[in-house]
Amino acid sequence: MDFSDTPEEAAYRARAAAFLDAHAADLPRPTGGEMDRLAVARRWQAIKADHGYACITWPREWGGAGGTAMEQVIFRQEEARRGVPIAFFGIGLGLCLPTVIRYAPAEQRERFVGPAIRGEQVWCQLFSEPAAGSDLAGVRTRAVRDGDDWILNGQKLWTSGAHYSDYGLLIARTDPDLPKHKGLTMFWVDLKAPGIEIRPIHQMSGGVEFNEVFFNDVRISDAQRLGEVGEGWKVAIFALMNERVEGGKDRGLPAARIIAIARATPVGDATLADDGAFRAAFADGYVRMRGVSLTRYRTLTAMSRGQTPGPEASIGKLVMASELQELSRRLIEAQGAYGLIDDEALSMADGTVHHDLLHAPGIRIAGGTDEILRNIIAERVLGLPAEPRVDKDIPFSQAPKGI
Repeated sequence: MDFSDTPEEAAYRARAAAFLDAHAADLPRPTGGEMDRLAVARRWQAIKADHGYACITWPREWGGAGGTAMEQVIFRQEEARRGVPIAFFGIGLGLCLPTVIRYAPAEQRERFVGPAIRGEQVWCQLFSEPAAGSDLAGVRTRAVRDGDDWILNGQKLWTSGAHYSDYGLLIARTDPDLPKHKGLTMFWVDLKAPGIEIRPIHQMSGGVEFNEVFFNDVRISDAQRLGEVGEGWKVAIFALMNERVEGGKDRGLPAARIIAIARATPVGDATLADDGAFRAAFADGYVRMRGVSLTRYRTLTAMSRGQTPGPEASIGKLVMASELQELSRRLIEAQGAYGLIDDEALSMADGTVHHDLLHAPGIRIAGGTDEILRNIIAERVLGLPAEPRVDKDIPFSQAPKGI
């Protein structure tokens, strides 16, 4: 495992840093709500696209830079250090558009790829449902063939960004008489189409990042199908390759900021930093987070050598989300009655700790629950025996309810 940049990577990091220093400082700071942040993010996305930094690993023919995975990681690291807006486009450019490039005909690739890279279009992922979250193959949204069209009926849940997205990648059941993994088909949909209703879900953190999306006799063309009929599971796996790597990225306050808050938080005649229980908990959490960082370095080293990261990416998301929730809870509880105040003007961390505490449970669900990730780690990393799959070969229409 190598922790340092190669000479080539160091040179790329210097070029990326120079570009960011030259352009990021001129971006306006969002002063309004979500739509204001989206407008700034669109502007930054267009600047990156003009200079070849929007989709670094994509082929040049699709507006990318033809770069390496490590170059993309390096650029994201430098972006994070400068706090530039990088939200809104991750799902589209990381999951949806690569799937469109892989499975859509040429005219559709020409239609979607350029505007998406420039930030003119936003995509979302219409996969999870009330009865099919971590068990994605259990989706019940139906697509019924009607000549050259399909009629969609059903519901999607926890769809990030659907309320500001233009298009979505949707998986639906097209043959209930096949086993659940084999009766699925992938489509792209226009979220402005008649019959689609989007209802934002208000989170306890105050955000509305997630949505319910309802499909009521929505008519789409067979030309919107991605891949062969019945091959939707294969297409979904291709789309989801990077989801758990993204889920394991650093979240919350850095260690130095947490220590500063602890030193400024009075506890009796001392401070939180002097409290033995907090010190022990912080040390345990720091060790676990450091373990995640080392695992990520191992993944980055593999990427630098042209190798494909394995299922160990699940470890990062599993640890990061739970540690974010636990540490935020301890910081708030240490403030006693003052911990009830969620006000950016009065908080020592600008409201970040309260937001992290309320936001962390959603992270533990998104992209696979803790239980699912533990199974992946056990079976695919540690090599333990897999759980029996009694529903694997049962036609979906004959499976017991809930399978």
